[in-house]
Amino acid sequence: MNQFKGRIHNIQIDDLITKENSKCKPLSVSIAVDEDRRLILGLEVSQIPAFGLLAKNAVKKYGLRKDEHFKGLTRLFQKISPLVSSEVLVKSDEHQRYPGFISAYLPRAKHKTFPSERGCIVGQGELKKVNFDPLFIINHTCALLRANINRLIRKTWCTTKDPARLKDHLDIFMYFHNQNLLKKALTPF
Repeated sequence: MNQFKGRIHNIQIDDLITKENSKCKPLSVSIAVDEDRRLILGLEVSQIPAFGLLAKNAVKKYGLRKDEHFKGLTRLFQKISPLVSSEVLVKSDEHQRYPGFISAYLPRAKHKTFPSERGCIVGQGELKKVNFDPLFIINHTCALLRANINRLIRKTWCTTKDPARLKDHLDIFMYFHNQNLLKKALTPF
């Protein structure tokens, strides 16, 4: 990745929600992708509290869960800020925490947000049913992660037992994914 230091001009960021043992114990995987080369620039796993219909049951069963998403985004932006150009274009959904991190770590960056769209098929939330998806690269990367890492599949017996091991698994996938993309880009045929 050092060969791209300061030469990445367009990135997309998003969060993939998965679980630790139970849907009542969600995890957030914060992801940054180079829009032009489709390289995964960084992945960070963080614990988040349960939300939605499961929140009340989760608190009753497991107690209050710390929100470490802020720490995960901090690690992600510390990792990607040296790689991107100072005037990078950052595309994301309308997540409320992204603007603060972008202005803190990438002060000259332009931030463009897009409203989230519904998934086209139940269980395929990353693949959208709109004609043009401005966040296709990051959504496709999330779909690749879910398809290739069994513990990220939504309805499965395979779940993450330890978030640190999930991070290790994601790092291996990121290395493999980026090496394959770089190899294809450097191969003449």
